[in-house]
This record gives sequence, structure tokens and C-alpha cells, in this order.
Amino acid sequence: MARIITTLSTPLFFFFLFSLLSHQTISQPEHLTTFCNPSDNFTQTSSYEANRDLLLSSLRVSSSLGTYSNATVGRSPNTVHGMFLCRGDTTAASCSDCVQTATIEIATNCTLNKEAVIYYEECMVRYSNVSFFSVLEVRPSIVLYSLRSAPNSNTLNETLADKFNQLILNVSSSSLVPYFLEDQELVTQAEGSYKFESMVQCSPGLDRFNCTVCLRFALLRVSTCCGSPSSALIFTPKCLLRKPNIWENCYDDGSFGVCTCEFVNTFDDFGLK
Repeated sequence: MARIITTLSTPLFFFFLFSLLSHQTISQPEHLTTFCNPSDNFTQTSSYEANRDLLLSSLRVSSSLGTYSNATVGRSPNTVHGMFLCRGDTTAASCSDCVQTATIEIATNCTLNKEAVIYYEECMVRYSNVSFFSVLEVRPSIVLYSLRSAPNSNTLNETLADKFNQLILNVSSSSLVPYFLEDQELVTQAEGSYKFESMVQCSPGLDRFNCTVCLRFALLRVSTCCGSPSSALIFTPKCLLRKPNIWENCYDDGSFGVCTCEFVNTFDDFGLK
């Protein structure tokens, strides 16, 4: 099992996570979890360590230029490949701040591991001794979901299914880099009115087919692990998906208010890719 470093236990985390799902910007990147693969390690002061540190430094520089970047440093057997991906709805400053923090934290948390991935609310950073840029990978992943259940309605479930089928189709056929779409919609049905907030995103390294596969895995993972939460967010190494925040009867005079809720997490290991 991979060593997992997580900071999901304090009440402060719930505040930060709610800010994420309600699109509020926070000043300090919030660490969600780190996966350190123990299957292959390097020694201190080795060429691999020097190459990894150089790679992470390169990603820090690139973080001011866009929401995605990858790099490769060194020659075999000490080659290191790395990338970062920021959520498509983050600002340029927030993306850069997140990557700056994550590239430092991942080296601290996974001191001698040849492969690692770190997830923050606004970005992810990964490095490995094996090239992975165009490879479909769905683990390690982390799912954050609300303890508040979504309304139980066949009509609502059909609406959600149709919405995600369309979002996944649209994002996987998009020419935009990175593949990113978000949708906000007020839906009124017989049993009530609901505000949907959805998001799907793939790493630009994936082709369109694998982007679709990754997002469908993410949607299935949320559906099978977490029941029917009113909101959920899943990060995988190559895609992320936010199942709609479904705020039921959470408005006054046509404007939505603040619905507070708790969140818990579940995660997968490095076992399958």
C-alpha cells in the first residue's frame, strides 16, 4: 500500500472544501492528500534526486504561464517525468500559488520515492520515473463528497445522467486546452427547484477517447463509492469531475443562499492504473 499523507481531519478543512464547491477563492492552497509510491525508491544525493528537484523547479516556473505543463529531466536510468494540472476555473494567480506550494510539499512528503502525486483543491502535481503524459490512468484518486444526500427522484436522476453525458461528450470533443467545461443551471421540476453546478476536465495529454473513458470512470467511482451525495468532487491523475452541487430549497426571493454541509473523503491507492 502506498504511504498516504492527508490533512482531512480538522473542521477547518470542511470550511475550505465548502469554499471549493461554491467557487469561492481562498488565499492559501489547501492540501488534500499525497500519494507516495513505495515500490521504487532512490537514495539521497543521487542523480535521480537532483533531476527530480530540477523538474519540480521547472514546473514552478511554468506555473505562471498556464494551467498545464509537463517536463522531462535527465537521462536513463535517472530520467524524471512530471506535470501539473490546475482546475480550469482557477485564476492564473491561484494556479501559480498552488503549483508553487505543491511542488515543494510533494518533495517533502515523498522524500525518497521515485513516483508520487499530490492533490490540492486547485491543482495536482505528479512526478515519476516512467513517462505517463499520454497514458490513461485513473488511480490514485481521491473522492470528496457531501454527507447531505441528493433528493431521491427518478426524474432528477435522469436529468443528471443526461447532463453528464452531454458534458462529457462536449469536453472530450473540445479543441480547447485543457479540456474543461463547467455548467450552472437552475432546474425546476414538480418536486422542487434545484441549482446544478457541474464541472469536467481532462489533462491535455489525453486523447479524446481516453478523456471520455477517464471521466466516465470518475462518474462511476463517485456513484458507486458514495451513494447519492448532494455534491462530490473526484480527482484522478488525468481527469477531474464535480458531480453537481444540488441545493434543494436553498434560495430566497430567487437568489441562492449558503447551504452548509460536511464532507468526507475516500481514496484509491497506486494499485491499478
